Amino acid sequence: MMWFSNLILILLALSIGSPIYASDDKNDRIEALSVQMFAAQGKDKATAIEELLNYNDKSLIPTFVLAMRWTGSNQHVAKALSKITGETISHWHEAYEWQERNPQIIPHETFQAIKLRFLVNTDKRFQHVLNPIVENPSASTVRLEEIVWGGVLFDGIASLDNPPMIEAANASYLKKSDLVFGVVINEDARAYPLRIMGWHEMLNDVIGGVPVALAYCTLCGSGILYETAVEGAPSPLVFGTSGLLYRSNKLMFDRQTQSLWNQFSGSAVIGPMADANITLNTYPITITTWEHWQSTQPNTTVLSLETGYLRNYDSGVTYSEYFASPELMFPAVVKDQSDVKQKDYVFGLQVVGASKAWPVKAFDNMPVINDQVGGQPVVLVGNPDTNTVRAFERRPGEIFIPTSDGQLSTNDDRWEITEEYISSLEGKQRRARLPGRISFWFAWENFMGGKSELYRP
Repeated sequence: MMWFSNLILILLALSIGSPIYASDDKNDRIEALSVQMFAAQGKDKATAIEELLNYNDKSLIPTFVLAMRWTGSNQHVAKALSKITGETISHWHEAYEWQERNPQIIPHETFQAIKLRFLVNTDKRFQHVLNPIVENPSASTVRLEEIVWGGVLFDGIASLDNPPMIEAANASYLKKSDLVFGVVINEDARAYPLRIMGWHEMLNDVIGGVPVALAYCTLCGSGILYETAVEGAPSPLVFGTSGLLYRSNKLMFDRQTQSLWNQFSGSAVIGPMADANITLNTYPITITTWEHWQSTQPNTTVLSLETGYLRNYDSGVTYSEYFASPELMFPAVVKDQSDVKQKDYVFGLQVVGASKAWPVKAFDNMPVINDQVGGQPVVLVGNPDTNTVRAFERRPGEIFIPTSDGQLSTNDDRWEITEEYISSLEGKQRRARLPGRISFWFAWENFMGGKSELYRP
């Protein structure tokens, strides 16, 4: 999601202006002072901040954190926040990270109304997806104070819904080195170039008869393929981008129920689908070059440039500065960077009761890694030059080694790598592909935390 100026934020804050009035009700007074802290300037802002601090109430910290964002990290708000938290805070990134690290702080009862007022003032359509927590503040599986506006309006990043595909031979617009998301389901091979997906971030399609959504979070460097037929829904869900973020990860929404979903986990977090505790099933997806994908999948189709939208789909246009920078655009706590930096790519894998991440750079001198996750033996085949990693099941005691032609072998057999499994050439055995995901380390570490192992050679 593209960056925006502090001026826009200040203007939005001013546009919600609410008069300060005398009231015997403490909450009315706190809400009025909070609005004054957002919208006023100079002495009036300082007066509101000072009076709020006099309440000596830590439940007001989320309100100060919100003010840091919407007032462009105002130095007076920063000073007050530093005082009330006991830590030096000078920027809203630091403020939000403090908030994430301190979940014991419950927001003041006026906070919800204040935050929702800002979001709905930005785009009235946010009201539809956030209405469940208005009616029931505990109806969200994520903290409202950690949901932030990403700088685009609701559904402002156009999804691609059943877009036209073309034969590989007709895709003259693609360079050999262009990266694509490659998918094979029921022998139906598709390629979705990242240079197109970077503009749309969400794709709804049917591959091999299976309705799916490709959710690409550019901020966390992760494209995940979800099955969209879910129990209780009369038809496959169709997804879009909400314009809201949670820990620098996009919150997508389904158009049928207006529920919000965590892109990284595939879990509904607010709305009817969250009430039903729905999590989407995943399918394997591969990032690789167009040249490699086309050579291994000669019958593939690929996205047409005729998407119905006017965008600059040239190579390296979208988010090039962000991908080249070690910094995050939006705040998220990264507890451990001793072995892997926050925007290093990792391949993450979840099995029942366990998860593990492998740094993509671990494949530099070792294209095949025999390992296990949660007691489940796995074999991973990777290429760090293109962030390509595939994971397959492995039998106990089985050791796979790479062959000179890019395939695999064991002591008594050779194995062919496909997008859906590895198969032995002599024994006619198969080992199933496992649906892992590539992402920046901060996203995996943030959402899996202490529940996940990290591979260390």
